[in-house]
Amino acid sequence: MNKKDIILCRCEDVSLADVERLLHEGYHTYEEIKRQLRVGMGPCQGQICGDLIRREIARYLKENIESIPTHKTRPLTIGVKIKSIKDGADHER
Repeated sequence: MNKKDIILCRCEDVSLADVERLLHEGYHTYEEIKRQLRVGMGPCQGQICGDLIRREIARYLKENIESIPTHKTRPLTIGVKIKSIKDGADHER
């Protein structure tokens, strides 16, 4: 199977070929790859692709997957209307 057809991150449509290209370019941590390809930043927040990416890093570096740090997670944010903030402040008075 072509490595371009093997999708590791469904949310951001990142293939095995994309990850291997960055590994060859010298990006060797999940956070570095995340900043380049946005893996782990979609709706699943890395729940699907996190271990897959770590496995590829470990394979490339010839290390155990346990030695590869997991990615940092941050809560999703949503926009808040100014009116909602104002109404909330008025309600507290």
